[in-house]
Amino acid sequence: MAPSSLVSAAASLWAKCFSVFSCTTTVARTNSFLPTSSICAKWLSTVASGPPKRPLNAYMRYVLQQQPIMVRLHPEIKSVDVIRKIAQQWRTLSPEQKKPFEEASVKAREQFKVDFQHYMAQLTPAQEKQQALDKKQRLAKRKAIRKKRELTSLGKPKRPRSPFNIYMSEHFEEARGATTQAKMKSLMQDWRNLFSHQKQVYTQLAEDDKIRYKNEMKSWEEHMVEIGRDDLLREQTLSRRSRKTTTKAKKKVVKGATGKAKTTKKKTTSSSTTSKTAKTAER
Repeated sequence: MAPSSLVSAAASLWAKCFSVFSCTTTVARTNSFLPTSSICAKWLSTVASGPPKRPLNAYMRYVLQQQPIMVRLHPEIKSVDVIRKIAQQWRTLSPEQKKPFEEASVKAREQFKVDFQHYMAQLTPAQEKQQALDKKQRLAKRKAIRKKRELTSLGKPKRPRSPFNIYMSEHFEEARGATTQAKMKSLMQDWRNLFSHQKQVYTQLAEDDKIRYKNEMKSWEEHMVEIGRDDLLREQTLSRRSRKTTTKAKKKVVKGATGKAKTTKKKTTSSSTTSKTAKTAER
């Protein structure tokens, strides 16, 4: 995993763990609380009724231990920079220094397996089916996110914008409303009230953007073919390439058959000429 990805993942996991710690501490200090009015209570009730949470790995355990220390030493730096410093420290630790965190992680994983089996044994068939469906959806979502990130890193061109999207980007700042949703609503109303000749300007810009997208996609897909990533081509591009390949193959077959026929005809003509010459000589 890249260092930047490691830092981002660590920051995300640390935030979740910190929220858990805060909620637990709040509940411990409170004798009674209402589930409908307490965010922490709602979170705890969800955890109690849901599957056990996966344990933290050795690195994240080290992050949770060092984070308060790092914040006290460097109160002026941002949370992301705190995690980055801790990540640098982790990389410099010796195997012996990492061992306690790794052993704790292994022990937690073993306990997680036991807890998870116990949880699954209590589920009804309908709940098991729902669990499988939820897992499938989560995996599909992660796969889609990974693919989107990969396409972005490979420089895939952005899709063309619609006339309204172009209009919205130009007038969003001065749109009415205090929230994004309110601004969008007012922009949609203004768009509907525009005259045809006013919309035509944005329609033409959208058409130009389609041409831009078409040209950029053509160049991008040609580059993908060059680097061996045909799997990223669009279906219509694959179909077009397949038709071209089939057409070329047919032309080769026809050309080969034509050449063979000409050769055979030439041989037949030569044989006939030789026969006629022989008969003339006999006479």
